[in-house]
Amino acid sequence: MDNAATSWPKPAEVYAAVDDYSRNNGAPAGRSGYREAVEVAQQIAAARASIARLLGAHEAKQIAFTNNGTDSLNLAIRGLLRPGDHAICTAADHNSVLRPLRHLEKAGVIEITRVPCDAAGWVQPGDIQSATRSNTRLVAMPHASNVTGVILPVEEVGEICRKHGARFLVDAAQTLGHIAFSGDEIEADLVAAPAHKGLMAPLGVGLLYIRAGVELELESVRQGGTGSVSERDTQPETLPDKYESGNLNVPGLIGLAAAMRWRESQSVSGLERQENELATQLRDGFARVPGVRVFGPDAASSAACVGVVSISIEGYDPQEAAGVLDSAFGVQVRAGLHCSPNIHRAMGTFESGGTVRFSLGAFNSEDDVQAAIGAVQEIASGV
Repeated sequence: MDNAATSWPKPAEVYAAVDDYSRNNGAPAGRSGYREAVEVAQQIAAARASIARLLGAHEAKQIAFTNNGTDSLNLAIRGLLRPGDHAICTAADHNSVLRPLRHLEKAGVIEITRVPCDAAGWVQPGDIQSATRSNTRLVAMPHASNVTGVILPVEEVGEICRKHGARFLVDAAQTLGHIAFSGDEIEADLVAAPAHKGLMAPLGVGLLYIRAGVELELESVRQGGTGSVSERDTQPETLPDKYESGNLNVPGLIGLAAAMRWRESQSVSGLERQENELATQLRDGFARVPGVRVFGPDAASSAACVGVVSISIEGYDPQEAAGVLDSAFGVQVRAGLHCSPNIHRAMGTFESGGTVRFSLGAFNSEDDVQAAIGAVQEIASGV
């Protein structure tokens, strides 16, 4: 139950595709014209087209592949911001947003306003509105909290950004592949995500959706060989080559292509409904255990969540509880601050070391949920 960190298991097709490529092909992407290299190019094009369909991109070239979700966020942040710009982020953000912004702030390049969140991780759109300035160039926020699972009001924030002429960056690490949405629906200019979480691909691939026209403002932050326009020593301006310097992670992308074929064979709404039902069972089950506190929106809230559930167990340090869950019950979770320190400050869990996080994926079952609830009951009761 650590799918918010990385999905596991993957669909069987993913393992088979990566193994077949590694044993029987081995060609790089965009560097050669022999048969195996052409097959690689076709597989990567298929993966790119599948992601474009998933995000409602008008053209596949609007999807740039990166090394991981953090790389995608760095490309968006560093490629867009200029000296004198103002940026807005939130207390719900991950360090993959907070740290590159803080680095630019410390260097005197930009100014930042950090908008608060409440104890559920919710950010008020009005606070974003109030924080905007005439030089606000970028607003960044997560689509859903990686600590509480709450889905944030990205549509409203996107409208605010459009009104003020700011670019809107959405960190979709916990939503892409888990819930259905398009870049246009959430009013996003840039959507960053890893491929190894909700999309079920191997580690080592990220992606950045770039709204048409934004590439004119988004500089490349890494220059080098792309396999195209090799006669020039300047970076290509065409998509996606502008942002894809160096050899791509072909095994990871072959795995992504297989994962997307598997996903397109499934009912996306069915997968989303299954995860929601299991997450509700998990939250409700934990809430009935004496000594256990469940974080996130309360029962009276209408806020939706993804399958991420954080708890604390009275008398246990989060790391200690996670260790017992693993060693005594075989339940794999993540404990700590989850690279999102400011939301833990809002929750009051920062000083105590964070929370114990359970996160669901496509292959979790009701039996898994009941086993987790039972394990937490035993730990909380001191049995």
